[in-house]
Order: sequence, then C-alpha cells, then structure tokens
Amino acid sequence: MPEATTSPTETPPKVLEDGGIKLDSVASHALGVSGRAMIEALISGERDPRALAQLAKGTLRRKIPDLTMALAGRFAEHHALLARLHLDHIDHLNAMIQRLDEQIGILLIPFARPMELLTSIPGVGERAAQVIISEIGVDMSRFPTAAHLASWAALCPGNHESAGKRTTGKTRNGNAQLCSVLVEAAWAAFRTQTYLGARFRRLHRRFGKNGAKKAAVALAHSILVITWHVLTNNTAYVDLGADYYTRRDSPETRKNRLVHQLQDLGYTVELTPTA
Repeated sequence: MPEATTSPTETPPKVLEDGGIKLDSVASHALGVSGRAMIEALISGERDPRALAQLAKGTLRRKIPDLTMALAGRFAEHHALLARLHLDHIDHLNAMIQRLDEQIGILLIPFARPMELLTSIPGVGERAAQVIISEIGVDMSRFPTAAHLASWAALCPGNHESAGKRTTGKTRNGNAQLCSVLVEAAWAAFRTQTYLGARFRRLHRRFGKNGAKKAAVALAHSILVITWHVLTNNTAYVDLGADYYTRRDSPETRKNRLVHQLQDLGYTVELTPTA
C-alpha cells in the first residue's frame, strides 16, 4: 500500500487532492449534495470518473465533462478510509451543532420580541441577534446612554492623547464576541440598499481606498447604537433610506463634492447649466 501523505486532521478536499481527485476545482462546495454523493461513491469503491460525474445534481450537471476529468485520479483504499473518517467526524459535529441550536432556541423563547426587533436592523440576522442578546442582555437600563454601551463594548474611537495632542483613534480591546459579530453585521449591511449600506460606502470614501476595515468598525458602532435605541424603546428599526445623504445634501454641496471627486481623478471640470 502506498504511504499515506495526509493526516486524519486534514480536510476532505486535501485527502481527495492527495488521491488525485480535483473535485473542489470544479464544484464550488466539495461537500455539497453532489460532492458528498461522489465522495461516498469513491469510498464504496467506485473509480470510474464517468460514473462518478453522473452523480452530479442540478446546475453542476453542466460541468460533467470537467467533472469527468477532475475525478480521474489514483484514489486508493487508504484515501477511502481517511475520507470516511472525515465524513463521520463532520456528521458528528453537525449533530452536535444541531443539538446546541435546539437548546439555544429553547433558552431564547422568552426573548422572542427582542430577537424580532434586532433582526429588523439591516445586517443583523438570527445568529447575530442571539450573540448580541447573550452578551449585553435586553435590559438597557444598565447603560444610561448608547455611548455608554459603545464604550463598554470598546466600539468607540480611542482617546489617546499626549501633551494635548491626539495620537490615535484606535479602539480599545473590548468584548471580542460582540465586536466580531457586529463587524460581520456591518459587512452584511454594506451589501444592502439601506441607510446603513449608504453610510458604509460614505465612510469608505472618507477613509480612502484601504479604509474598508475602518468603515466596517465604524458601522459596527452605528449598529450597536441602533441596538441600544431599539431595545430601550422596544420598537423595530426604521430605515432612513439609501438616499438619506443625497436628500440631506443641498444641490450646491452635492455639486461641489462631485466636482472635487472628478478633480481628484485628474479631470478638469467645467460646468454648464442646462437650459
């Protein structure tokens, strides 16, 4: 038997690659329905790449010719053993996750209303709402203002001064779980046509080309402030609209901003009013 070059802790795609199977180069998710069926067939002893490719489902069937080439390898018995161990371990972990999700769902039954309110905020899904409630609770009386909550979570700009000069605005180390989920929510909100999405893009422009991470942290702060108001007032979030900043700006201010943006790109701008 050839010497195994993979360890039991490596991912299934790594085991497949060691066996010459390039499934992940064709299928975007090697452990999807189609990928799982192919791996199970390999473990059961099927080695014909054409037969394996025919197990593809849905849109992946369009790639059967590519799959046929990707599934022609040197998959041996020791690869099958390692792949079986990986799949069994993944199934075990998924079963544990499901049990934990069920228990979390039971514990959160009394917080159904706050969960509903939080998920009204763009970017905040069910999992994010669960983490927020678990970290800060639902009683906002412990935080006199939204600023107190942001300070406690360390999602407010730092105030590092020396000799009267501010040296940096970097945030402090705070609640890692809360900050992480709020930043993820900020990235999700960025993809929406909402006020928060518009605010992210506005902040990104302000911070520059490499300021996306700063914009995400700043928007996470905004989401936390909204969270305080939503839980304090027991009301769902009301979006201001993706055109909030456009509506707020005067035509003259907007014109000047657009002119400056074009000038920064190296253009000479001459404006002629329409008749």
